[in-house]
Amino acid sequence: MITWKNHFLYQFDYQHWANDQLFDSLDKLSDEARKRDEGMAYKSIHGTLNYLLATGLVWSGRLRNEPADYRHDQTLFEDWRELKLAHKQTMRQLQHWLQNQPPEYFTNEVTYKGGTGKPQTNWAHDILTHFSNHFAYYRGQVSAVATRLGAPAPEMDYLLYRRDMQDTLANARQAGG
Repeated sequence: MITWKNHFLYQFDYQHWANDQLFDSLDKLSDEARKRDEGMAYKSIHGTLNYLLATGLVWSGRLRNEPADYRHDQTLFEDWRELKLAHKQTMRQLQHWLQNQPPEYFTNEVTYKGGTGKPQTNWAHDILTHFSNHFAYYRGQVSAVATRLGAPAPEMDYLLYRRDMQDTLANARQAGG
């Protein structure tokens, strides 16, 4: 039986994997192409990924009850490699933090200061679902623009992630004897 906790641990592992698929594709573009205004909500691929990082840090702080004050239009990293590394670290840190939470955390309410400065309350599992869907939504936008610019289309489907993980486990078992 899968628990909310296990579900979200898988989801955050998937987020990490999907980001890697996207980053591998984006590595094929020039820095100029990643930073060019392509009419996206946060203008460029680079700007959108800065937005996602800021959003990830804000929600991570809210979940931990350690508010983080970032603006959605804030450029956290100009350098592509630093931006990718920060994404990877942020996702893994949140995943490890969630792993250390008791199962009941995922069915509790979380109160945090919203964007308007007023306290808001939501279920932890709803916040985590929003987080996962939000990242998938913007990864899709970035992927579409990157593909139009000549990058290979990244395969980021959840079921591909699950197959990849099953293959990895099967290979590890086979290698272990």
